[in-house]
Parts: sequence; C-alpha cells; structure tokens
Amino acid sequence: MGNEAVAVSLDRAVDRPTKASAEAGGLGRDLAVARRVIRAEVEGLEQLSRMLDATFGAALDLCAAVRGRVIVTGMGKSGHVARKIAATLASTGSRAQFVHPAEASHGDLGMIGVDDAILALSNSGESDELAAIIAYSRRFKIPLIAITGGGGSALAEAADVVLLLPRAAEACPMGLAPTTSTTIMMALGDALAIALLERKGFSSADFRLFHPGGKLGRRLLRVADIMHAEDAVPLVGPDAPMSEAILVMTAKSFGCVGVRGADGRLVGVVTDGDLRRHMDDGLLGRSVAEIMHRDPKTITAAHLAAEALGVMNRFAITALFVVDDGLRPTGFLHLHDCLRAGVL
Repeated sequence: MGNEAVAVSLDRAVDRPTKASAEAGGLGRDLAVARRVIRAEVEGLEQLSRMLDATFGAALDLCAAVRGRVIVTGMGKSGHVARKIAATLASTGSRAQFVHPAEASHGDLGMIGVDDAILALSNSGESDELAAIIAYSRRFKIPLIAITGGGGSALAEAADVVLLLPRAAEACPMGLAPTTSTTIMMALGDALAIALLERKGFSSADFRLFHPGGKLGRRLLRVADIMHAEDAVPLVGPDAPMSEAILVMTAKSFGCVGVRGADGRLVGVVTDGDLRRHMDDGLLGRSVAEIMHRDPKTITAAHLAAEALGVMNRFAITALFVVDDGLRPTGFLHLHDCLRAGVL
C-alpha cells in the first residue's frame, strides 16, 4: 500500500465515530428528551396549582358529605388514572370504587347508589362512554364532580362541580399521547384524597388498618401488637430475695426481671448484667431492691414498634417494659420481638 493510500485510510479512521462515542451521543439525546418531558409535566402541575380556587373546596365538601362511596370513573388513560385515584381514596379513609364507564350501561350502573357521589375524569369532557353515567347521575340526583380540560364540554355542563384542568401542552412531541394531562389528573386526585384525609383526622393507626401487609404495615406496627403481656411479663416485688428473681428470669427467658412496687408501679429492673456485677456468695440471700437499678427505660403500648426499637438502639439495651400512664407494667418487649415482626 502506497503512502497516499495509508494517509486516506488514517483520515477515515479519525472521522469514523467509535461505538463508545456513539452510545454517549445517544444517551445525551435520551436524557434531553427525558428532561424535556419532566419539565413539561412540572409546568403543567405549576399551572394546576395556580388555578386551584373555591371549586376545589366545593368538590371536597361533596366528597366529605357522601354517606355512600365516591365512584370514580374515566375512559382510556383517564380510566387508568381513575382506578389509581379510587385506590388512593380507599386507602386513606374515604370509601371509593372504580366503575368502568363502558360497563356501566351494561349493568354496572347498579353499583352506583343514591348516597354516592361520582368523580368523572375526561380530558376532553366528550367521552361517549361517560354518557350513561352522566345521565344516571342527573336522573337520580347523584352529585357529579368533573375533572376535565373541556370547560364547555358535555361533562362540564352536566357536573355539579367542575375541576378544570389547565391547557398545558402534552409532553408528547406530536401533542397526542396523554402525558402532562394524566399527570395533572393524578395530582389533582391525590390532592382531593389527602385533603379529605386531613379533614377527617385520619391517623397512622387508621392507615395501618388498610395497609396490614408489606413494609408499610411493619412500619406501622404498634408495641401492643407484638409485646408480651399478662403472665408472660417477668415481674417480682422489691422485697423478694434474689433467688426468686433468678427463678423468674430463668422461667421467662428474657434475661431480665422488672420490679413492681406495692402501688403497682414499675420501680426498677434487674438484668443479667446486674447479676454478673453482684456475683458473690451472698447474692441469693440479698433482696431485689439492693440489686436493681432504678428508673428503667420504658415505652407505652400505643407507641410504634419502630419507636421502641429506636429507644433500644439509643440506650444500647435489648428490652423495654411497657407501662400505662400510671407507670404500671402492662407488657414486655424484646429486641427479638421487633426483629421477628420485621421492624427495622
């Protein structure tokens, strides 16, 4: 190969992009698209926030006054969002159910009662499939709340309250795929659910009733759910001999014993560490009051189990006595009880 041919070959090699540079360029374009979509949806949410007014309160009033359920409905992508909103309402203390609009005219209208309210989602407000539900709500005077971008649509005209969506651009470059509009709908549904939750004073204890499984359920476990109670609690009196205390500690297998005074209050605790520190020939004949240490760390049954675990970690201990408001022992919680229940 001549020198001229070698030079041409080298020039082509320099001009040809490597696989790594091509992949990096592709990633850059993909990230640019992703950021553009997110920015478009954030702008839509900001517009929605600015638009909220007294009609949101009116919709909230209708939902709060419902004696039956909030029936959530929508078609297509709006239907998928409606299912999620119904699930969020139900899990936060508001009775709710999704009804498919296309199935409504084939018998599912029977799922909607006169004590219910209807929350209907449609970006255009002109979904033909909603016609049966709209007519049914008007016939039986069932409150109808519309979430729609069509202020002059058939849905908006029929509704008692209209939560109007902003005219935000879809993130789809063709403006066709529901993206920004569905994000806005879902956020508005979340806003309704959480506002209702706060109005009702829905607590973490209430929340756990609807979320007993999974990590969330474990995080919401109360001390009362996993503690040892009644005869399982290791207790002795302060005047008892240490020989009795050791027998109770051995029988209960918790490595400690609580000391209950004459008034029923927890006045101290004896641990296996206390036994080692006082080990001598006269230990068994000494009273519990001589060996115990006072002001033991305690918790109430109403506290979260995760809080109890935090106390144990903070003070480098492995157990807590559970007491009532009068400091009377009602239970016992060991570190292993928390671990078995999956409290982390």
